[in-house]
Amino acid sequence: MPDNLSFVLKKVDTVTFEQRPIPDIGPHEVLVEVKKTGICGSDVHYLLHGRIGDYVLENGKDMVLGHESSGVIAKVGSLVSHLKLGDRVSIEPGAACRTCVACKEGRYELCPSIRFAATPPVDGTLGRYYAVPSDLAYPLPPGLSLEDGAMIEPLSVAVHAVAKLGNFRTSQSIAIFGCGPVGLLCMAVAKAFGASRVIAIDIVSHRLEFAKSYAATDTFMPPLLEQSETNGEFSKRAAALMKAELGIAEQGAQGIDLVVDASGAETSIQTGIRIVKSGGTYVQVGLGRPDITIDMSTVVCKQLTVKGSFRYGPGDYPLAISLVAQGRVDLRPLVSHRFAFEDALLAFETTRNGKGSDGKGVIKTIISGPGVEVSEL
Repeated sequence: MPDNLSFVLKKVDTVTFEQRPIPDIGPHEVLVEVKKTGICGSDVHYLLHGRIGDYVLENGKDMVLGHESSGVIAKVGSLVSHLKLGDRVSIEPGAACRTCVACKEGRYELCPSIRFAATPPVDGTLGRYYAVPSDLAYPLPPGLSLEDGAMIEPLSVAVHAVAKLGNFRTSQSIAIFGCGPVGLLCMAVAKAFGASRVIAIDIVSHRLEFAKSYAATDTFMPPLLEQSETNGEFSKRAAALMKAELGIAEQGAQGIDLVVDASGAETSIQTGIRIVKSGGTYVQVGLGRPDITIDMSTVVCKQLTVKGSFRYGPGDYPLAISLVAQGRVDLRPLVSHRFAFEDALLAFETTRNGKGSDGKGVIKTIISGPGVEVSEL
């Protein structure tokens, strides 16, 4: 086999290319030759800060970045029968223990021992090879590209938030705060499920324009924060303005059944709780500051269901793949920038800056694997 060139985070804001041992695989595992990897906001956050919450890259340790990947089966374990050499697959990058209470309850995303790619101390997928349990390598249908395969990971995040936790149904309405990749994919999932209305909220006009062209039926740009105005006061004003402009009601057909926040911004969270209908559901998928203030009286008096959404769980990857295979979700418009493996640092800098050298705003950046042509989709 060729070498295993990898893109490694050594410490905050320091990355390098290194040769890593080709992973050994067990009887139930497969070795994937990684072809395409998307850059997630969490990858950039680790690069800039070396941590996300309690997950910390310790001093003297390093970590291969990347977790949104697809590739081709390069080796199969002795007991794997459903995959073969050359199969194109999407990689689910979190291997749970399979024996804890959460795993046995069918919520393996909550497994306390899960080994998730590019989450310290576990290496990620930005190398030539990545080993994974065979049931976490999902064959790609003929109509899906390897780029689609890499994008199944963030799409599964959206499926988990909207379809599973949001329990979204045909003819319901949804409002989504944040028009980054996850927010846009939440809109796409809602549209695929037959939403009557998909409202996109963001503070950047070109993001709202893209959302409207992609999956949203309506858009809203919040007003500017006034001098001496608190976040709580602002969210009340923004919610009232949004309701008036878009004809949003507290109940009935004009009410918002589901609100998903994919921004993590405190004011978005506060506003979202105020605009969702009485008895509605609010799902938090975006990560921001850990300590925020919300109006709990609104949550109580409106009898809201409030949920946190963490990654994805059983059935989310297969549903995501099915939505793309059936043509219900188109992932191609979201890939805005593509880079060769040797330009991985430039890819991260482009994502970090939010704009490429072409002047085009970044939605999703894809890095090809070692030796893989950028044009190879």
